Amino acid sequence: MDRRVIWAILLMMVIAIAPAFFIKRPATTPRGAPGPAATSTDSTPGAAPAEPGTAPAVQPVPGPAPQPAAAAEDTVVVSSPLYTYGVSTRGARMVQATLSRYRTMARGHTGLVQLLPPNDDLLGLTLVAERDTVDLRQWQFTPSTASLQVSERTPLRLTAEQAAYAVELEYTFAPDQYRVDVSGRVRGVGPNGALLLVGLGSGLAQTEADSVDNKRQMAVVTHRGSTERTSFADLKPGEPRVLSGPFDWAAIKSKYFVAALLSYDTAGPGISGATAVAPPTAGEHPSSATVQLSIPIGPAGTFGYSLYAGPMEYERLRRLGHDFDDVNPYGWPGFRTLIRFFAVPTRWLLLWMHESLGLAYGLVLVVFGILVRVILWPLNQKAMRASMQMQAIQPLMKDLQDRHKDDPQRLQQEMFKLYKEHNVNPFGGCWPMLLPMPVLFALFFVLQNSIELRGTSFLWLPDLSRPDPLYIIPLVMGISMFALTKVGQLGMEPNPQMKMMLYFMPVMMTVLFVNFPSGLNLYYAVSNIASVPQQWMLARERMRRNPPPSPPPAPPPAAPTGKRKKQGP
Repeated sequence: MDRRVIWAILLMMVIAIAPAFFIKRPATTPRGAPGPAATSTDSTPGAAPAEPGTAPAVQPVPGPAPQPAAAAEDTVVVSSPLYTYGVSTRGARMVQATLSRYRTMARGHTGLVQLLPPNDDLLGLTLVAERDTVDLRQWQFTPSTASLQVSERTPLRLTAEQAAYAVELEYTFAPDQYRVDVSGRVRGVGPNGALLLVGLGSGLAQTEADSVDNKRQMAVVTHRGSTERTSFADLKPGEPRVLSGPFDWAAIKSKYFVAALLSYDTAGPGISGATAVAPPTAGEHPSSATVQLSIPIGPAGTFGYSLYAGPMEYERLRRLGHDFDDVNPYGWPGFRTLIRFFAVPTRWLLLWMHESLGLAYGLVLVVFGILVRVILWPLNQKAMRASMQMQAIQPLMKDLQDRHKDDPQRLQQEMFKLYKEHNVNPFGGCWPMLLPMPVLFALFFVLQNSIELRGTSFLWLPDLSRPDPLYIIPLVMGISMFALTKVGQLGMEPNPQMKMMLYFMPVMMTVLFVNFPSGLNLYYAVSNIASVPQQWMLARERMRRNPPPSPPPAPPPAAPTGKRKKQGP
C-alpha cells in the first residue's frame, strides 16, 4: 500500500507539471497583422454595455464621421531614470516604452527592452458619440512641450479640435514609477454622454531568447473580484472576443512585461468591457491581438485612468493594489491560491538572500535547498523511520497476502491488525516526498515567472529560468536521486519493486525535468544531496536496531484421522 501511495503521488506530479512543457501549443507568427489604422471606424470593438448607474454606451450608426487627413507626426520624448516613453502628436498615442533597467534578449537584437512593436496603438482613442464614430488616432494634437525630463511629478498636456469636438488630455509622469496618470475631457459629446474606446495595442514586442515561450505567454488579463486570463492563442482569428466588465484593470502581458489600464482610482464608471480580435491571417494559435477597452463618459465629457507600462516586478505591482500583482499568476487555475501561499514567501526569501547577503542567485538556490532540508529534518526523520518500519514488516505482509489471497476482506483485517501490532502508519513513509513538494511547485513558478531572476547566470548555466543547454544539471539531479534511493535501501533484502524504484524513478524524473528551469534542477539536486547524510544515518540505525522480523513458522501438518492400516509381521 505504501508503494501504491508513492506511485500515486508521483503520477499526480507528472500529470500536473508535464503539460507545461510537453503539451505546448505552437506559437505562430501572424502574417499581415493589421496596424491600428486598419481598424474600421464604423465597427466598435469593445463597446460593451455600461453597467447600471453609469453613462450609457452609445452605439454608432453606419457611416462614420469624416476624418481629417493624417498630418505630420512628431514624438514627445519623456525620460526618467526608469524609462523613456514616446508620445506621438498624431492621436496622442504612446509609441515608445524603453525600460532603462532591462536589456532585450531577443535573438538578433541588442540594447534596452522596447515594449511596444512598431506602429502600435497603446492609448489610441476612438470616440463613439451620438451618431458619430470619431477616430481620434488620426487627429493632430498640440503638445505643451517638445520633450520632457521627469524629475518630479510632471504633466504633459495635449489638445486637439476638429469639427464639433475638442479633446484635452493630460499625462502625468513620475520619475520612480512606471505608472502614468491620464485625465481628459471631450467637449461636444451631448447630453447622452459617449463611449470612449481606449487601445491597449496588439501585444508586446518580442524581448526574450525563447520567442516561442514568450509568444505563448501573450494574453489579455482582466480583474473584477477575481483575475481572468484569456490567452491570445485561444482566440479565433478575425472573431472578436468580448469580455464583460466592469473591470478594476485590464492588461496585455508577455512573459515578463505588461501594459495595463487601471481605473479603480478614478471617480468615473471605469472600464465597462474589453474586446480582443486576433488578425484574420494569424493562423491556428495567434500570438497577437488588437485589444480595446470601453470607458463610458458622461455629458461633461470628463474621464480618467492610469497606464502601467513596464516590468512585472512583484512588489511594484502589489503596491498598486486591487490584486494587480496577480496579472502574473503563480500556478494553474484552481491551484493558484495554494501555490501562491508558498510561491510569494519563497520569492521574497530568494530576493532577500540575494540583496541582503550579496549571494548570486545560483548560490541562493544552493543555500535554499540545504535550508529547506534542515528545517524539515525533524519531520523527515520521523517520516523516514515510519518508512523503514513499513519496509521491515514487508515479509510479514507477504506472508499474509499468500495465506489470505482468496479472502480480500480477511486480508484487509489482518493487515490493519499487523499495522496496529507493530505501530506502523502505512502512509507515514510518504512524508519525505510530500513535504518538499509545495516548495518545489512554488520554485517552478517563481523561476518561470519572476523577472528578478530573468537572465541570471551561474557557473555554466546562462539563465537559471531556462533549461540547461548542456543537460548537465538534470543528469546531476537524476544521479543524486539514484544515490539517495540507494542509500535508503542499505541493509534491506532487495526485491523487484525496490529495484524498479532504484533505477526507473531517477531515469523518469531526469526525463521529466530535462526541460525545466535549470535553477529548479539545481535546487532539487542540492536538496537530494543534502538528504543523503540523514538517509545514511537512518539506514545504519535500521541495520543495527531493527532487523527485519522473520515470518511465523508454518503450522505442523494435521494428524491423520483414519485408522492406521495394520502392518504385516
